[in-house]
Amino acid sequence: MVKDELIQRSPVRTLMKSINGGLEPGELGVIASPSGIGKTSVLVQIALDKLLRGKKIIHVSFTQHTDYVLTWYKNIFDEFIRKKNLENEQDINDEIVKNRVLMKFNQEGLTVDQILRSLRAMIKDGGFAAEYIIVDGYKFSAAEKDNILKIKEFAGELGLAMLFSCNVKDKPFYDEKNIPFIIKDYADLFDVIVVLEPKQESKKPAEPAHIELIISRNRDQAKQEFLPLWLDPRTLLILEDNAK
Repeated sequence: MVKDELIQRSPVRTLMKSINGGLEPGELGVIASPSGIGKTSVLVQIALDKLLRGKKIIHVSFTQHTDYVLTWYKNIFDEFIRKKNLENEQDINDEIVKNRVLMKFNQEGLTVDQILRSLRAMIKDGGFAAEYIIVDGYKFSAAEKDNILKIKEFAGELGLAMLFSCNVKDKPFYDEKNIPFIIKDYADLFDVIVVLEPKQESKKPAEPAHIELIISRNRDQAKQEFLPLWLDPRTLLILEDNAK
């Protein structure tokens, strides 16, 4: 399979189409779920989709070692190769590496202003013209509104799309509209919110049969949308619904 065919046949295309083609410059999005459900995997798959299309990505991690993040990229890319028999594998991998920068921050030791200055330096002074920033492991709280507002203004100023993971910890996780309670007071700052919801199988109560993707916010759209996609609970790859 050639790269263009892989891009067009990727289930990520279905996700992007469901949110009007994906995040636009200046927009923020969030993938929410409890720990261990697949947020990082979804972020990496979206990042790889961008990288395969020649876009530059900055992957910001607040919780994991760089080697761990690189392992996610390698494992998911290798799974693509195994499933799709991709041609020119090494050339494509080299292009991905060239267009991706990994940055690790300690949220406890830095202010949002300092983090944004580092990102600005990478993009402006470092000449890395990123269009998309993945933010994994940012610790949200009810008191984060001012910080998210700063991030929103930063994204608008530099023309960046920024996609976060959000770890929901305390039940109930979501309100009646499937908005995470932890970001409820400033959820309007996010243009897109996607929730990952495990679905149990009665025969195997300890293991989800699959993990559904639900759009709980798509700009001004109030209605929740259950996507024809799911995560394989073993590989955490996004698959089309008819592959279940």
